[in-house]
Amino acid sequence: MPSIKPLAMACCIYLSALPCAFGQTFSSNDVTFRLDTVAAGLEHPWSLAFLPDGSLLVTERAGRLRIIRDGKLVPEPVAGVPDLVVSGQGGLLDVLLHPEFVENRTLFLSYSHRNRDGMTTRVARATLANDRLTDVEVIFEAGPRSGKNRHFAGRMAFDGAGNLYIAVGDRGEMDRAQDTSDDAGGVHRITIDGEPAADNPDLDNARINDTFFTWGNRNIQGMTVHPVTGAVWTHEHGPRGGDEINILSAGTNYGWPEITYGIDYSGLPITLNTEKEGMAQPLHYWDPSIAPSGMAFYTGSQIPEWRGDLFVGALKMRKLVRLRIKDGTVVEEEDLLEDLGARIRDVRARPEGALWLLTDAPEGKVYRLVPAQ
Repeated sequence: MPSIKPLAMACCIYLSALPCAFGQTFSSNDVTFRLDTVAAGLEHPWSLAFLPDGSLLVTERAGRLRIIRDGKLVPEPVAGVPDLVVSGQGGLLDVLLHPEFVENRTLFLSYSHRNRDGMTTRVARATLANDRLTDVEVIFEAGPRSGKNRHFAGRMAFDGAGNLYIAVGDRGEMDRAQDTSDDAGGVHRITIDGEPAADNPDLDNARINDTFFTWGNRNIQGMTVHPVTGAVWTHEHGPRGGDEINILSAGTNYGWPEITYGIDYSGLPITLNTEKEGMAQPLHYWDPSIAPSGMAFYTGSQIPEWRGDLFVGALKMRKLVRLRIKDGTVVEEEDLLEDLGARIRDVRARPEGALWLLTDAPEGKVYRLVPAQ
């Protein structure tokens, strides 16, 4: 288990010009690093985005979009957030900047929404100006709705062609993930206007909804783009065991619940099958479950020992996991920050070389991970 020791009382200096609270140092296999508190008192922060001026956007699941500017949490939330419902695992979820945000100030929000027909996952496009959202437009809504208040998923990413990937969970109704006329339990790929991407795999198949890119996904809580290949990587919660990392491939069925390495919460098997023809195997899985959330590849130069490694937060097991992957296989796995005792909700990498973490708590924090020296 990594050791922990106090850091001398000296404030850190951010390359991003953000001041911070005093930190602690931690030791890993190869690196001694420091964890600094950037902001605290956030209500279940869920996602993080870096603005071009060095400020940060943070979503709170309770329905607020917050700004951290000049190292301080702006007291007033961003105005104009779309109507949403905070229920169970639902609320305001991911925030993602348009690839050309500098020019168009466009961003995307995923969130849970309720009407008389039930709840679902939605995505809205909006313009950010003067700490306010304008031109808010819903561009995606998963159907059909249901009364369940879990497994909304909501993670998003852009590929190199400007297509938007949106994860939708099975909503706690597992068989929906194998029904391709039902948007639950898969990843959808759309344009920024909400249309199916032009080269989606099954546009001519009436049995598969046009926005589907993959299906058979239980509840994706991490999504990132590989810095070299451009492929979209995801991880998802299993039940008791069977958390998975997958590399998304167009038109692929990832098997849930027909195959799984986990069991039901009751302790009974969901299926006896871990493999089935026509269904993909995960690149990696955890058993027992760690409840992964957030993921990022480290591409910075500050910690060269970690370059190219994949970092995954864990809610249940309260840690940060570092994975070294070679030729499609995990060749090293290391657990970090176990002594912190925090549920890691999101993990982001910033170009200057730091890792950024969000902790899932009623008074959650934003952390910045940098070398100790």
